[in-house]
Amino acid sequence: MEYLIPAIISIVGLIAGFLLGKKSGIGAASGKLKEANRDASNIVEKARLQAEAVLKEKELKSKEVAIQIEAKAQKEASRITSQAEDTLRKSRQKENSINQKNNSLKNKEKDLDRAKEDLAKTKGQLEKELEVINDKKAKLDEQRASLEDRKKALKAKHEKVDAQFEKGQTELALKLEKVAGLSAEDAKEQLMETMKKKAESQAMAHVKDVIDEANHRANKEAKKIIIQTIQRTAAEHAIENSVSVFNLESDDIKGQIIGREGRNIRALEAATGIEIIVDDTPEAVVISGYDPLRREIARLSLHRLVADGRIHPARIEEVVNKTRKQLEQQIVEIGERTVIDMNIHGLHPKLIRLVGKMRFRSSYGQNLLQHSRETANLCAIMASELGVDEKKAKRAGLLHDIGKVSEDNPELSHAILGMELCKKYNEKPDICNAVGAHHDEIEMKYMISPLVQACDAISGSRPGARREILESYLKRIKELEELASSYDGVEKAYAIQAGRELRVIVESDRVSDQKSEDLSFEISQKIQAEMQYPGQIKVTVIRERRAVNYAK
Repeated sequence: MEYLIPAIISIVGLIAGFLLGKKSGIGAASGKLKEANRDASNIVEKARLQAEAVLKEKELKSKEVAIQIEAKAQKEASRITSQAEDTLRKSRQKENSINQKNNSLKNKEKDLDRAKEDLAKTKGQLEKELEVINDKKAKLDEQRASLEDRKKALKAKHEKVDAQFEKGQTELALKLEKVAGLSAEDAKEQLMETMKKKAESQAMAHVKDVIDEANHRANKEAKKIIIQTIQRTAAEHAIENSVSVFNLESDDIKGQIIGREGRNIRALEAATGIEIIVDDTPEAVVISGYDPLRREIARLSLHRLVADGRIHPARIEEVVNKTRKQLEQQIVEIGERTVIDMNIHGLHPKLIRLVGKMRFRSSYGQNLLQHSRETANLCAIMASELGVDEKKAKRAGLLHDIGKVSEDNPELSHAILGMELCKKYNEKPDICNAVGAHHDEIEMKYMISPLVQACDAISGSRPGARREILESYLKRIKELEELASSYDGVEKAYAIQAGRELRVIVESDRVSDQKSEDLSFEISQKIQAEMQYPGQIKVTVIRERRAVNYAK
């Protein structure tokens, strides 16, 4: 339709020209006719070319549409094929699952058949055993009937013998009355008096034997309980020194720690209260101080400063303050973890913090927290053996040295201070008494008090648990021997077993056996009053007499 429009326009033009030609003349009309013919041919040619271009464009569009339709058809076919394959695969999987279930059911049926066979066999065996039991029961019934008959016969014989005995006893009593000139009542009273005196004598001897046996058994049982308690408790002992060694990657870091004109090391010592010793020791710095908590703050701060690399006074103060706060949190966490591990509930937060603080204290080289935990475990074991409240004993054992980490009232002893702390934070009276009395500073009023004292001594006197400086140890040993040698009649005195036993040898012609017992008691009381020592000291006085002659 598009290429017909120009043709129609050209024809209309020709007709118009023709009509105009009639008016203007034949000559002019012929010229215009020619021009109109040329224009019409040009218009027709353009229309044809346009028509061919439109036709080609339509053919291309139809081909594109055909290609798109074919692609969609192929895509849909592939989708349908994929769905069909998935459906086939799922059906095969279901078929395999059904086959597996069938096989499992067959196996279970076989197992059930075997179980039925075993049950049948067991039933047959039980029936046979039941028959044997019934036979034995019948035989026992026969034997029981026979025994009843014998019992009746024996009873009749006993009655006959008793009657004869009573008759003979009556006759004998009459004869004895005639011979002795005493009536039966008088003889009976004399006999009873004699037997009473004899019984009293035997009873006194028996009571003495019973008391001795009870003491022996009590001592033996007490030793057994203590030994079992020690064997069942195996706590580690952390030995604390007054110095800590901080290792370095290289000696070049020592210069950074010292700083220009020593300002860094002075700032670190001022912030922590600990002496930092930088000497010729390769790749190491010594941190010295009596307070383990301060040493730990200094060690952690130095570790952070070295790892960071920025070491100057302002940074040192910042790191020390931050470390102090984090260590305070760590102390609380240690206390909480300890009471959870020990299964102790309801402890005041202030006491929990003091328990955690014990981790950074030591007593005679023994870590205070480990010592308290071991004492608590010993108390629990010993309380369970003796029938005492196990939870209270463990609680008192853990808190018995809590006064050593308190900063209040330093003039009080740690036992009294610990008791005051327990009262302050609402601990029960028996716990407070056990804490305050474990060094005999107050009277023991409850059963757990001597338990805590004994377990504290066991933990402290265990071999290897505690250690002292060599000089103080040697001084204490020498004082022990001199104290014993100062008594009249003492020949020699030896401190043995690392100072836990003192053996005193006396002169036999000047000291009697009774005096040797008194001497042992006096020496032990004087040691207890005048000396300081861990655990307990056993005082043994030895007296012997030797008779010596020579054969010539």
